Amino acid sequence: MQYVGIRTQQVRNNTRSLLLLCLFPIIICVLVWIFCYVMAQLGTDSNSLYQPDPLFAANDNTMMALPWVAIIVVAWFFVAYMTNTSMVRSATGARSLERRENPRVYNIVENLTMTCGMPMPKINVIDSPELNAFASGIDDASYTVTVTTGLCDLLDDEELAGVIGHELTHIRNRDTRLLIVSIVFVGIMSTVMTLAWRLCWNTLVYGNNRSRRSNNEKGGGVAIVVVLAVAAVLAAVGYVFTLLTRFAISRKREFMADAGGAELCGNPLALASALRKISANPLPAPEGRDDVAQLYIIHSSFAEGFKGLFSNMFSTHPDTEERIRILEQF
Repeated sequence: MQYVGIRTQQVRNNTRSLLLLCLFPIIICVLVWIFCYVMAQLGTDSNSLYQPDPLFAANDNTMMALPWVAIIVVAWFFVAYMTNTSMVRSATGARSLERRENPRVYNIVENLTMTCGMPMPKINVIDSPELNAFASGIDDASYTVTVTTGLCDLLDDEELAGVIGHELTHIRNRDTRLLIVSIVFVGIMSTVMTLAWRLCWNTLVYGNNRSRRSNNEKGGGVAIVVVLAVAAVLAAVGYVFTLLTRFAISRKREFMADAGGAELCGNPLALASALRKISANPLPAPEGRDDVAQLYIIHSSFAEGFKGLFSNMFSTHPDTEERIRILEQF
């Protein structure tokens, strides 16, 4: 694997974050325009002498709608981006860890940050027998390393240092910022998609009843077609956008973090041993929050049972055995 320096990785991830920030408004604009165009086409009356061009109508309606869409999306992103720390803590049940409660963990984090010359992040702990750890945050004030009590109890000092070094490398590489951006964007698309399908279902159920009662089958049918078309477009865009963000957050970042963690702790075999133990009993994703589980050092995805077919396409993490194999070759 080609060596990439910390500074180079930081620049790459910052560039990817900027690309995501630019890509998302483009997708929203295209989606709004398509919706306006479809509505303009369906609103054309064949008996009317005046036939407005659907393209011009779509452009005009899009220009009127975009400011409102922009306000909603920007407000949503700002709130989610600024509250990501509390959202992650709430989803995982993490709490702050003080030095007096667990000086062992605190000292390991402090020693590793002094070794690499980075500011001391916050330390959180999850009271769980499962094994996992993750890093989160968007700046020095919010960067956090979270571990489970089960991880601290089972791993020895060198193994725990390897895991924490892995998470600190994510922070140094700005991986956490990139992940938070993707989680917020995918969350917006997921919500819009859910609302669209609910609207579709309500129209299918209640729209048909109304059309039968009013003997206006044509109007009810058109409404159903419109809602289905919009829902299908939203679903397709949401799916593509999810894939794009997963490609942008390359699995190579885990290999980079493994290399950084091995370098910080000075013992690649210790990190390999820790990954082997964690893979035997990983922390499951919070209910309904698989996006948060992307932060974990090991993320068990639904595609793991399809190794070689779907796992590389849909997994946010590389195969654990491959990570262990590479570490053992250091």
